[in-house]
Amino acid sequence: MPSEPTTPAAIVDEYLRLLMIPDPAAARRFVSPDLEIRFTGGRAMREPAECAAFNAKRYAWVKKNIERTETVAGGTDACTIVYSLGTLYGAWPNHDAFEGNRYVDRYEVSHGLITRMEVWNDSAEWLLMRAGLACDDPVKAGAQA
Repeated sequence: MPSEPTTPAAIVDEYLRLLMIPDPAAARRFVSPDLEIRFTGGRAMREPAECAAFNAKRYAWVKKNIERTETVAGGTDACTIVYSLGTLYGAWPNHDAFEGNRYVDRYEVSHGLITRMEVWNDSAEWLLMRAGLACDDPVKAGAQA
């Protein structure tokens, strides 16, 4: 059996591994009872299961390709900031595959538990493009605003 993660970055990586299975119940052991989640679009959530439920509506399935996990210098046991950066891959509800969808997650880890999670990704923009509601050229899109 692997040892429990002890660094803030390792805690975030294990949390994400479990959340992407998805196994939000197992991921719950890495979060504070007072967890605050701000998901894409500014959605407020309190539980890892809410993230999994939201993803189940937006995607047929989705996983993270974690490219790097960065710990911000100067953190303490009381609060360390950790970023997870990479891309999403999976399938939309119609089962069309996608990959390369950028994401950035920001975590606050306090005394070995995640207390805050903020999530950003390109999915909304990609869905707008698929629906013909956004230009696929950001330069042109900016000129039309």
